[in-house]
Amino acid sequence: MGKFRAIVVEKVASGQRAGLKEIDDSELDGDVAVRVTHSSVNYKDALAIDGRAPIVRRFPLIVGIDFAGEVQESTHPGFSRGDRVVLTGWGAGESRHGGFAERARWPGDQLVKLPEGLSAEQAMAIGTAGLTAMLSLLAIERFGLKPDDGPAIVTGATGGVGSIALALLARKGWEVIASTGHPKEAPYLKKLGASQIIDRTELAAAPKALGKESWAAGIDAVGSTTLANLCARTRYGGAIVACGLAGGMDLPASVAPFILRNVALLGVDSVQAPMPHRQEAWQRLAADLPADLLESMTSRIRLEEVFAVASKMLAGETRGRLVVGIG
Repeated sequence: MGKFRAIVVEKVASGQRAGLKEIDDSELDGDVAVRVTHSSVNYKDALAIDGRAPIVRRFPLIVGIDFAGEVQESTHPGFSRGDRVVLTGWGAGESRHGGFAERARWPGDQLVKLPEGLSAEQAMAIGTAGLTAMLSLLAIERFGLKPDDGPAIVTGATGGVGSIALALLARKGWEVIASTGHPKEAPYLKKLGASQIIDRTELAAAPKALGKESWAAGIDAVGSTTLANLCARTRYGGAIVACGLAGGMDLPASVAPFILRNVALLGVDSVQAPMPHRQEAWQRLAADLPADLLESMTSRIRLEEVFAVASKMLAGETRGRLVVGIG
């Protein structure tokens, strides 16, 4: 017990302010105590620290939407001291104290034991972004699509979700089209498995009701006009997974792709995803995502560096996954 370091967002007269503080253990609640060794910086974390979007719902709050570490003590029957665990979503960094901290307490019913062979650092190189990417791939597979049906497109391909989605699809045999606003990152995207790279401006124009049938599946973390254009250009019987809104929450689309081409729009949420889906996704991530590819898209920072990295992320100046080493 005692005090530990954490990044805390507090309410101030001008809005909110984020800073590195010492917190007392008594501020935490949950039946499993975890020594946090790693977290990661996600787009939602950057928004929470910056304050430009209402991510944080109570103050003061430790931010960070995911973490991995080792159980120190537990009154939950499913966990014992020494278990390696990962937490993503469930309101972490939004309504409950999150992962940018040296310690955490959490309900055991929401923790996942790390699969064998996956370290805490690798788990956070995957993190919420990778979980979202795998849940999106699983949605495509459950829909019944396969690589023989045609190419798959990934938007925001240099981001965390996009990078891992691209690598997972390519690993499963898909021909992958990567959409990006960073053409200089072409070598990086090709290393992950992209067979074609298009500029994001191609998907930014005012969408037509229908466009040329260009892909059978897609994973979109952008939303808005980009998602509308993806749907308009999807092949008959195809599906697009919507899992992000970096470009906006609106959807200026036509119903034409859905009623004339039998296109499906599949939603994926990683925050409240049921535990069986999470466990399946983590097992698949451990098996399907090559360690060398994960390493190639991962950068490492310290807890003190999160603030600067969050600003760069919002400016579109980061790529891949950013792991925070803690403690």
